[in-house]
Amino acid sequence: MSRQIFVNLPVQNMARSKAFFTALGFAFNPQFTNDQGACLVLSENHNYVMLLVEDFFKTFIDKPIADAKKSTEVLVCISCDSRAEVDELVVKARTAGATVPRQPQDYGFMYSHGFEDLDGHIWELAYMDPSANPASSPQA
Repeated sequence: MSRQIFVNLPVQNMARSKAFFTALGFAFNPQFTNDQGACLVLSENHNYVMLLVEDFFKTFIDKPIADAKKSTEVLVCISCDSRAEVDELVVKARTAGATVPRQPQDYGFMYSHGFEDLDGHIWELAYMDPSANPASSPQA
């Protein structure tokens, strides 16, 4: 069975959030998008983020919504095809209003950077080069 993943994130302003992610080059599945929720398509491999306005998000939970600008409830990490794509998405995010709280991290086999979206959710972007990973090298 092929599984899909839907990460659900609360947002304060649907139009603003959709404009932000559209500026980053992402698309939305109109079949699962309305004024209460929007299905952000991360990849054609069945990876999605449901952006849900806070009042609608509350209908799925019994606990208070975490204020992502004050605490971290989740790190969403997206793989990229290159270091350049990582950097390009960070620039697009910053231009669209995101904050960039950290510098890029270069581990040789992995390069990462990220941003906080308009609602404070942390998005990590990572490029991994498995051939450069020392853990994947055969032991001598």
